[in-house]
Amino acid sequence: MTEIDFYDVFEGQVAAFLFVLTRTSGIFFISPFLGSMNVSARVRGVAAVALAIILFPVVVKESVVQAPATVIMFAFTVAKELFVGWLIGLVGYITLSAVNMAGKIMDMQVGFAMVNMMDPTTQQQTGLIGTFLYNLTVIYFVVTNGHHVIISALAESFRVIPIDAMVWNTSLPQFMIDLTAGIFLNGMKIAMPVTFAILLTNVGLGILARTMPQMNIFVVGIPMQLMIGITMVSMVLPFYILFLDVIFNEMYANISIALKSLAP
Repeated sequence: MTEIDFYDVFEGQVAAFLFVLTRTSGIFFISPFLGSMNVSARVRGVAAVALAIILFPVVVKESVVQAPATVIMFAFTVAKELFVGWLIGLVGYITLSAVNMAGKIMDMQVGFAMVNMMDPTTQQQTGLIGTFLYNLTVIYFVVTNGHHVIISALAESFRVIPIDAMVWNTSLPQFMIDLTAGIFLNGMKIAMPVTFAILLTNVGLGILARTMPQMNIFVVGIPMQLMIGITMVSMVLPFYILFLDVIFNEMYANISIALKSLAP
């Protein structure tokens, strides 16, 4: 009968749990809703530990994890696991950054560029329309169980990328560049109706200023821009919700692509 070294087994189990906890913690740093700064670090830490406890039996059942032989190898494995979890949240964060981009464009066009408020999620100054659209996006993200998809992607990552099996792929930097470029494309798509309406308003005001020089165009133009901008935002909201479904599906696909780019 083969003797079992219970110390080695226990050491492997502890190391496996720490690696699962490290990867799980990655999504609580930057991912939409789960990594929000509105939630205290203590709550996010408890959620990460609870999620790691749930995923640990599944991970150990599918693969055998051995503790690294040296401290340097252990730290290197921890860094790799943290990067995988962080990458899942980063892809979601970059995708939803298009909403902030669109909000800044609309605030500048409407006239709210000087009216900023602190966004606790990004720790940056954002405009009124941008804050409203981003909060609406997060609410719709939660209502449609988008955070469940993030957690499902985390669970799936242990099958695609087993513990200590991440392989660096040179295609990942180009993928992240293309993903970042999509912020501007999607942001312009969201802001296009309001931007076009304000453009037509400015053209009309310019014609009016030439035909009636005695009129103070600034007194008339600024309230008109505010009124038209707010009206256009309220009109495009139903279509904006439909566009969010497209963005969310794109985000889920990008998370899958990012994970497969690190698969062994």
